[in-house]
Amino acid sequence: MEEVYLVIPSVEHKEEYNEMLLEWKKTKEHIYPGAINPKGMDYINWLKKLETYKTNETCPSHLVPSDTFFLVDKHNKVFGAISIRHYLNEQLLKFAGHIGYGIRPTERRKGYAKVMLKMALEKCRNIGITQILITCDKDNIASAKTIIANGGIFENELIEDDGNVLQRYWIEL
Repeated sequence: MEEVYLVIPSVEHKEEYNEMLLEWKKTKEHIYPGAINPKGMDYINWLKKLETYKTNETCPSHLVPSDTFFLVDKHNKVFGAISIRHYLNEQLLKFAGHIGYGIRPTERRKGYAKVMLKMALEKCRNIGITQILITCDKDNIASAKTIIANGGIFENELIEDDGNVLQRYWIEL
């Protein structure tokens, strides 16, 4: 596996970001983490939006502050992304957790998610989060294995409004 790093998205990642999104759109899968879905915004405006998510003062009131990172190699190839929510509101406590992540479709099953989550857990520790909730769809076996490999302890399953079964895991730092 290539040596990889977590970085804050910047202008230099624009082309790689667009290629990653194109891969996801071709699969018709949901884009994870949700924070990287531009929802019609151009890249520069999307970067500005990410900046507003970082603090209570600028974060939209229906969200909680969060940081989003790209997993990149030395050539700035983007392998995936991960978002860390600084704390949980009631909705996040039930269904989403502190961390959302995703690996671009062509780079899956190569160990990148496991490494990316490990790096993100260190960032959680640095901002003072010691108990991390992470959720995944029950049928997403790869994600469950990634969470467990990073110390995730299964708590329970919840059924979402659409019938999807969600698994909840806790990681103690």
